[in-house]
Amino acid sequence: MKVLLVGSGGREHALAWKLKQSKRVTDIYIAPGNPGTEELGENIPAETSQEILEWLKSNRVDLVVIGPDQYLAEGLTDSIQELGIKVFGPTKLAAEIEWSKSYAKQFMEEECIPTARHKVFNSSDEAKKYVSTQSFPLVIKADGLAAGKGVVIAQDLAEAVEAIEGMLDKKTFGESGARIVIEEYLEGREISVHAFCDGNIAVLFPASKDHKRIFEGDTGPNTGGMGTVAPVPVSQEEMDLIRDLVILPTLTGLKKRGQPFNGLLFPGIMLTSEGPKVIEFNARFGDPETQSYMLLLETDLFEILDACASGTLEEIDIRWSNQFACCIILAAKGYPARPEKGAPITILPFKSENTVIFHAGTTLSNGELRVSGGRVLGVSARGETLKEALDKAYKKIDQIDFQGKQFREDIGESLLT
Repeated sequence: MKVLLVGSGGREHALAWKLKQSKRVTDIYIAPGNPGTEELGENIPAETSQEILEWLKSNRVDLVVIGPDQYLAEGLTDSIQELGIKVFGPTKLAAEIEWSKSYAKQFMEEECIPTARHKVFNSSDEAKKYVSTQSFPLVIKADGLAAGKGVVIAQDLAEAVEAIEGMLDKKTFGESGARIVIEEYLEGREISVHAFCDGNIAVLFPASKDHKRIFEGDTGPNTGGMGTVAPVPVSQEEMDLIRDLVILPTLTGLKKRGQPFNGLLFPGIMLTSEGPKVIEFNARFGDPETQSYMLLLETDLFEILDACASGTLEEIDIRWSNQFACCIILAAKGYPARPEKGAPITILPFKSENTVIFHAGTTLSNGELRVSGGRVLGVSARGETLKEALDKAYKKIDQIDFQGKQFREDIGESLLT
């Protein structure tokens, strides 16, 4: 079977790494890919949706797997399906639960899916008037896609006003911030929940934990993710509640709207004293969550993705390792606000069982590996305990160097005590 994997980040490198292990996959193409994926398949010089479609017209594959959210929002799934090719990834309308936070909130209200109380604004004056009457902290979100950075947790009125003016007046996130959602701050324990979906049924992953803030102790601005650990302690009762109150109602609600969800459903969940509540929806694999999950997945990934695209997921027995995995992100100097690019990267030889380096923001220049993006590398490891996995990853990080390298030294630390 031939597979085209769309994307260029650590998530796509991890998916390619896992697909390479499938006995059914003969060829892997990655558009546009990165220096890491090049070692697993053939990188295709196609980056825009149109370029990808043109390539597919001349190069038939059996399955397309879409990684980044932007392609889903552009309707790439719909266009590929029109070519008669199977796709893992929801249609544009089904993916709207990610690319429009205001739509997602309306959808959750209509389907009685638990989430934070909220208001939607496109007027800066109205938004500022509203927050002046509220208690803090408050969460302020750009309505559209913002690479995981369009969320501000305002601790006081001054921070709220600054965030509102940045999004609505200064257009910090462009059209993605032309509308904003202001919602209550949820107290509790945050987890990431993934589910394979074929439009009718869903199979949940073990829960994981992402670390969004740039600095130790969960401080500093939000990023696309600085590291993950999996699994995390969540009771079966809590997972059943998430399935029954969030995942299944989402599938049912989208299907009755004529928008069946085939792909990866990823709600961020806050486990509150009132039960699980949705922070936001994602309509694709999380990054860097995938860089941990792929080390734990034991079932053939191609079989799962193909079944989701075909509507036959109930035929697949999905198995997970009983070990632990982590991913620690190495980011460029200046990330997330203004990442500096171009620094050469040195990776010393270092043998460590069950440890993998996934490329994200890297490029080859005259044969030399260099920084090309904010999140540069993801160092992932698996172990019998979480501490063993983390120790392996941090030892590997000691063998990697580039100017301005930054990473968090407390990934998973709260779960070790």
